[in-house]
Amino acid sequence: MPWLFLFGAGVFEIFWALGLKYTDGFTRLWPSLGTAASMVISFILLGLALRDLPLGTAYAIWTGIGTVGTAVLGMILFGEPSDALRLFCIGLILAGIVGLKLFTPH
Repeated sequence: MPWLFLFGAGVFEIFWALGLKYTDGFTRLWPSLGTAASMVISFILLGLALRDLPLGTAYAIWTGIGTVGTAVLGMILFGEPSDALRLFCIGLILAGIVGLKLFTPH
């Protein structure tokens, strides 16, 4: 169950990172509320995952999921660069996430 909490926390991190783009400096009400709610949910789920998972592993995976998801959606939604080197680096982050999951006891 802690891994599901951690995955959910990472997904909500993606939501709040993307939400920041739409808040216009927190001047738009609904995007700002959605972003704030996503932040709270992400932290709650991370806290639940930390009951059973090592801090360093959980934090690295949480930020990795957020980083990869936000970078990929930035390419899709905002036309950010998607050159081979950038995709390779995202792949390295993914490899790190998988490696931490595979080699963390639980």
